[in-house]
Amino acid sequence: MILHVTEAKYVNDYAIWACFNDGVAGEINLAGELEGEVFGPLKDVSLFKSFRVDPDLQTIVWQNGADLAPEFLHDNLQIK
Repeated sequence: MILHVTEAKYVNDYAIWACFNDGVAGEINLAGELEGEVFGPLKDVSLFKSFRVDPDLQTIVWQNGADLAPEFLHDNLQIK
């Protein structure tokens, strides 16, 4: 099955709640992933919070061009 993010919401700090097309949902803490030229600027919480689910890419994207593979997000879920 090819994974897609179907819904995502900001939780707090650098955490996002996401739901996938396989029905699995949970929180993802991305604090440890915000390094480098593309992801480093997302340490600014106001920019981090501006993500959206892109209908074409079917994953979380930010206005600065950053995006994360749905498989990576799924693998890093903290299911509650």
